[in-house]
Amino acid sequence: MTAHVHVATFAEQIKARISGEVDDSVRARAEYSTDASNYRVPPKIVVFPKDNDDVAAVLEICREQGVPFTSRGGGTSVAGNSIGTGVVLDFSRYMNKILDIDPQARTARVQPGVIMSDLQREAGKFGLRFGPDPSTMNRATFGGMIGNNACGPHAVAWGRTADNVVELECLDGHGRAFTAGAGDGALDAVPGLEDLVDRHLAEVRTNFGRFSRQVSGYSMEHLLPEHGRDLAKMLVGSEGTLVVITEATLRLVPQAQAPTLIVLGYPDMPAAADAVPALLEHAPLAVEGIDAELVDVVRRSKGTVPELPPGGGWLFIEVGAQEGEDISVVGERVEAITRDAGTDAVMVRPPGPEATELWRIRADGAGLGGRTPAGTPAWPGWEDSAVPPEKLGDYLRDLRGLMDRHELDGLMY
Repeated sequence: MTAHVHVATFAEQIKARISGEVDDSVRARAEYSTDASNYRVPPKIVVFPKDNDDVAAVLEICREQGVPFTSRGGGTSVAGNSIGTGVVLDFSRYMNKILDIDPQARTARVQPGVIMSDLQREAGKFGLRFGPDPSTMNRATFGGMIGNNACGPHAVAWGRTADNVVELECLDGHGRAFTAGAGDGALDAVPGLEDLVDRHLAEVRTNFGRFSRQVSGYSMEHLLPEHGRDLAKMLVGSEGTLVVITEATLRLVPQAQAPTLIVLGYPDMPAAADAVPALLEHAPLAVEGIDAELVDVVRRSKGTVPELPPGGGWLFIEVGAQEGEDISVVGERVEAITRDAGTDAVMVRPPGPEATELWRIRADGAGLGGRTPAGTPAWPGWEDSAVPPEKLGDYLRDLRGLMDRHELDGLMY
């Protein structure tokens, strides 16, 4: 916030222009100074907009006064994405409506504050779901998921958030409202953008989108002509640095039939990671890995965890029948994954409460992972990295060695 801005006066300016709420209390500033990251950055003001007009008004005042602003949803980011020094816009209190679900088109329109699990529940009434599902889905909002390009274990089947966004309603830094989509003319919404891409086609084709989880930075590959000039997908993962999103149209996919969980035990997480490339050949719906420390953290907090196969690192592999597939493929995939797992520590659980409780280990661990079983800090962020699957085992060995040399600890999942 620029030095000449008086906070109380600035807060009153915003209150006079919006129908939502403004809070500059010490308590609010403390509550919004952190997310799931290591950082502590108290804002000057927290604003709870009620509609698009509120958002536009706040951004206009911030531009006039030279005040930075940060969009926030559930605060689940481990990279400090939802904290800032100026104004924090919390979309989760009021702009949290599911505006429409079209089961024929298999799309949903949502405001940025919609919690991901709420859409899953409503879409499930039509046999549909949103594909990617981060472990924080019961508190993560779609604004944040779009900002981070969230993935989750089911991204192996249905892609990242970027792969499931159709259109975005945006406000840019100049206060212009526009719809970001795909196709001819899509890049006209940002003057000069198409020319920029065309002048650097070789660089974009070479350095962007090299592997499926390369989600850091701006995903310029979506702007290539062969990828449909998709501005909406490019904005996913830009973490609020390019636009403020006020509405999103999302792609929904049919729920898989007979989702069956296979749990595989390995000596440690790097050994589990070594097995992943071969298992991806069998079209799993989900792949997730967790280590013994994360399991111990959940056990310490909850008192117990479901039985797991012997090991120090586990892979959770879900298989099922996708649309158009016969249910018999489920058994075939279970057999193939068990055969190629490279371990005899195998557990198979059909759809039901046992499988749900096993998946809960991962969900609970994400929230409890700020401490190791020994009670020492397990700083978030280290585990939230991405490498090609064939390099994952070696990467985890090197990461563990680096942490050991510095006498640090962290959970792996």
